Amino acid sequence: MNARHKGQTITAEKSDKADKSGQTDCADNCHGTESAGGKKTAKMMTGADIVIQALVDQGVEVIFGYPGGAVLPLYDALFKQSKLRHILVRHEQAAVHAAEGYARSTGKVGAVLVTSGPGATNAVTGLTDALLDSIPVVCITGQVPTFLIGNDAFQEADTTGITRPCTKHNYLVKDINKLAHVMHEAFHVARSGRPGPVVVDLPKDVQFQKGPYKKPCTDCYKVYQPKTEPDRAALEQAVDIIAAAKRPIFYTGGGLINSGTKACEALQRFAKMTGYPVTSTLMGLGCYPMTDKQHLGMLGMHGTVEANHAMHDCDVMIALGARFDDRVTGRMDAFSPDSYKIQVDIDPSSINKNIPVDLGIVGDVGRAIEIMTEIWVAKKYSVPKAQTADWWESIKQWRAIKCLSYTQSKKPDDVIKPQYALERLRHFTQDKDNVYITTEVGQHQMWAAQFLPFDKPNRWMTSGGLGTMGYGLPAAIGTQIAHPNALVIDVAGEASIQMNIQEISTAIQYRLPVKVFILNNQWMGMVRQWQELMHGERYSESYSEALPDFVKLVEAYGGVGLRARTVGELDDVIQTMLTTDRITIVDVCVDQRENCFPMIPSGAAHNEMLLGPDDEQSEHNKRKGKVLV
Repeated sequence: MNARHKGQTITAEKSDKADKSGQTDCADNCHGTESAGGKKTAKMMTGADIVIQALVDQGVEVIFGYPGGAVLPLYDALFKQSKLRHILVRHEQAAVHAAEGYARSTGKVGAVLVTSGPGATNAVTGLTDALLDSIPVVCITGQVPTFLIGNDAFQEADTTGITRPCTKHNYLVKDINKLAHVMHEAFHVARSGRPGPVVVDLPKDVQFQKGPYKKPCTDCYKVYQPKTEPDRAALEQAVDIIAAAKRPIFYTGGGLINSGTKACEALQRFAKMTGYPVTSTLMGLGCYPMTDKQHLGMLGMHGTVEANHAMHDCDVMIALGARFDDRVTGRMDAFSPDSYKIQVDIDPSSINKNIPVDLGIVGDVGRAIEIMTEIWVAKKYSVPKAQTADWWESIKQWRAIKCLSYTQSKKPDDVIKPQYALERLRHFTQDKDNVYITTEVGQHQMWAAQFLPFDKPNRWMTSGGLGTMGYGLPAAIGTQIAHPNALVIDVAGEASIQMNIQEISTAIQYRLPVKVFILNNQWMGMVRQWQELMHGERYSESYSEALPDFVKLVEAYGGVGLRARTVGELDDVIQTMLTTDRITIVDVCVDQRENCFPMIPSGAAHNEMLLGPDDEQSEHNKRKGKVLV
């Protein structure tokens, strides 16, 4: 196990990139419907009708969008049908975030429809968010007529040029004869391999033209066929190494969630067979039950001491659907220097991209775990408790630090700590089976990850890679649309919620009982925390002045507003929130000076953590002006 061969990658898969032409036609016998003479004839439709029919045939039930001149033919086609439901958002960015919430909570592809120019450019933030978090979304954008492209026409933008860096693939469809094929291929690309967003840019004149409609078929997808079956010999090698480990850890990421519920179930079986500890990234929360004793909590910048120390000191690291993000690794040259690293990922470009690994295996992570389990059973492996006894003793000592502890006075008139607010929210929701949590971005997001344990996949929707303020409310709307009888809660900050607060109107229109749980400290909390630790407490533009009265604001839209100022008011407010049948904002006034710990300081390894304001290491780094940003 001391032999190190960095960069060894076993792959049975093509590169996770779509052919940029997008021009492959289906075989003639796959088109249309069969006529009396036995030949297949294509059904002729307008471009707008082709798009709607393709969405229906791809299993789309809901599309999030906002109309404009360049997509009016599509909206006219929507008006004439009843199979596809349209949700009118108030901003195109919110349309993509809502589609992300829908996709992440269901495992399906999210669908978006926006107009040309500003409609498309407003969607760019959502598309980038979906790309970094590997969320399957198909976004249809209107475009000016083909004969005006390049003329600086009204509401013209180079949508394919603008979105090329922030999508998995994109298309500009100028030929009506290729539209059906492109639509089907777009969904295939979005959901296959490493999922991601795809844009189909459609000129207005093509929407009016008539062309052949082609149902989805195998030949539609020849251009992009990622092979997801992992190499069995490499997995046998991995299992042998895993079985001999004395200080192992499963490092699990969002790829497991994307692989599906069966992948998460396979992980749980394999982890129980080995008896090894498990930790999860921010995006991987829920792939393994966080309340299980083998789970060490979240790792990374605001992860637990036990998770980060175990990652640093392990002898075998099994990375499953995780990409060694900088928020996980800390200083990369100090990341787990003495471990044998095994990485399983569906995206070949993710292996050895950030951290060199000893054994890289390309393939679907769920399938890889199933095969490893089969090999483990076939070889009759079992791990004696003595083999990992010292390791679990070390973990026990790290856990004893109780790195998530905080001090909360329980006097009725005392100020509410944000951690306590989340613990009370957990208390009143822990017996409910159908709870989904979204978040905005900031301190509240990290506290939610720390204090709201997830035991099931697809219940936690947050913006990880891009860190998009304004994500949570529209994502909650998309989640609530997908699960109308579920309890959907957006954990928010008072600054982040205002980025897309207009979506209260969407929730009102569609009678969505989304709950918004604001931890209101009157600051851009994470910005203030960094300024305190890094910039000598010079709080430049981080105080949220002129805040709205969130209670009155939501009531103005027709929703319910509640507020808790003290510990004594909190429980009643949460319980009232849980009984409302309309969108409800709970404004929880929390301690303005509370910071989010643990925290990895800048330039430190992932086992060098600040534990809180009273920690000597914290004071040392504060004086040096060091913080991870």
